[in-house]
Amino acid sequence: MTRRPLSPLTTSLVLLAADIMSLLVACWAAVLVRWALGGAFALALYAEVTPFVLLFPGLFALQGLYPGTLIAPPDALKRLCQSISLGFALLVVLSFLAKHGPLYSRGVMAMAWGAGLAAVPLARALVRRFCLRQGRWGQAAVLVGADASTAQLKATLLAHPELGITPVARMDPSGACTQGTLPPPRQGVAILLVEADQVEALLEGPLAGFGRVLLVPQLPALPSLWTDTADVAGTLLVDVRMKLLDPHRQRLKRLLDLAITLMVLPLILPLMAAIALTVRLTSPGPIFFAHRRIGRGGRDIRIWKFRTMHPQADRLLTEALAQDPSLQHEWETCHKLRHDPRITRVGGFLRRTSLDELPQLWNVLQGDLALVGPRPIVWDEVPKYGETGFALYCKVRPGLTGLWQISGRSSTTYAERVALDTYYVRNWSVWLDIYILARTPAALVDTTRAC
Repeated sequence: MTRRPLSPLTTSLVLLAADIMSLLVACWAAVLVRWALGGAFALALYAEVTPFVLLFPGLFALQGLYPGTLIAPPDALKRLCQSISLGFALLVVLSFLAKHGPLYSRGVMAMAWGAGLAAVPLARALVRRFCLRQGRWGQAAVLVGADASTAQLKATLLAHPELGITPVARMDPSGACTQGTLPPPRQGVAILLVEADQVEALLEGPLAGFGRVLLVPQLPALPSLWTDTADVAGTLLVDVRMKLLDPHRQRLKRLLDLAITLMVLPLILPLMAAIALTVRLTSPGPIFFAHRRIGRGGRDIRIWKFRTMHPQADRLLTEALAQDPSLQHEWETCHKLRHDPRITRVGGFLRRTSLDELPQLWNVLQGDLALVGPRPIVWDEVPKYGETGFALYCKVRPGLTGLWQISGRSSTTYAERVALDTYYVRNWSVWLDIYILARTPAALVDTTRAC
């Protein structure tokens, strides 16, 4: 039996508990670490300010994060980080106004802030994953529209339960429920895919009791993640923020790439040295492999990887495709093979874990790649993107990771990959990059386990 999603109130309470627990862990971990390192303060001093952790849920509520199921994940991460940063800023002010203000450690505050930025989103992600496995995450929704118009949206929502909307019923534009059972009006969501002249009758009639009604505008080619609405004398306007064209945000993206790369390089250089030695000892040929790809502006770039294929890779591929029509079809469809005869045993592991792409950090430093961006493609793939898709691709640097890597990777079709790249470019922002970077390690682990 299909289980209904939790009510908005229950979801909010579960998230509230996760938020408070993760904040307490983050704050007290910072206190104990600083105390263990010789901090000259009494632990009881921080017990006095522990109740102020309740300040943070209040800020989260003001940002609409309870239950937060109708907020895009990158936007939710943005709101969380802004609220946590504001909360610690307020705590610093309050601590200096308190009688023991001068005794509070700046190191504790800084460590607690950093730990909170990591702990709260992680705790929320774990709660969401647990509820998803139980079939209890999100809000029940009724889709209003003709069966043909709602079918695709229903399939998308069911394929992506992490979005937090579970379709449980369909209603005709006339107001008659034709499939499923309507959710309780104050707990459910109504999503309208109808003509403009049908909206008012639905809102005043069968949907009058619904607290949340979403209208699907017929604007499929516009950015959707960072759009907003505005009112001008009763006229509804859609505010489309073309962040991709903002040079300040583009410079910030580049600075973020350089900062993260320079911080990570010293930590992974020993790992890269070990991989290089393994590649050299297990297969004849060079350690690195350079491949021509298309970069920003449509110019050719050369990206680096650890070599994962046999020296006679082209010959092995030609022979395999000639002997197996199913492989030929898979190659023509996806331009990839699940069981590629060209790949060495070590190379297969490196590819599954994406460790073969570590040398591309050099490409990031050079400016040919970004940490996050569309999947780098070759000229043979351009026709599959179409004129509009390729024009959008050329507006940004391709990336080491991207929406493709965190959205199913090799299980996605080529058309889905193009759609993901197009969505990324149209909705690009620094916060979307941060969200993708935060999701990438977990996506790689899931992919490794699936293999």
